Amino acid sequence: MTFADITSIAPLDWYAIFSALVCGTIIGLERQLRGKPVGIRTSSLIVLGTYAFVALSQSLNNEVTDTTRIIGQVVTGVGFLGAGVMLSKDGVVMGVTSAATIWALAAIGVCIAVAGHVVAIKLAVLVVLILVGVDILENYSAALTRGVHSKITDWRKRR
Repeated sequence: MTFADITSIAPLDWYAIFSALVCGTIIGLERQLRGKPVGIRTSSLIVLGTYAFVALSQSLNNEVTDTTRIIGQVVTGVGFLGAGVMLSKDGVVMGVTSAATIWALAAIGVCIAVAGHVVAIKLAVLVVLILVGVDILENYSAALTRGVHSKITDWRKRR
């Protein structure tokens, strides 16, 4: 038995696994530093798990397996995971951004298996830019903090 045999995880790919962990860490670090429910571990596991499901379904190569069905099931399952982080307090729904982030993490996992590592990392950076960028805009513009966002701000002040 050679070293290559021992370290092989075919049909999965070590570079893809590393990419999944990098993408999950990039987004999870931003969430964890802000004290949000989806941190580094959760983010990395969502991307890694999604990549593994899609890559394994692609490797079966028979007429019974349809990768698009696996992706559809992942999207459904991740939707339930996202619903678990949302809650309502005093008439204000919280956690919608975390739920959307979970969905984006699953999309990145699919991207690793289908489109490649570089595209997935670019997408992860884009997700962080959206999360941080909109927050910066909200801090500088009163117009962006109207409606539901003003209720959240008021609710946080009362705590």
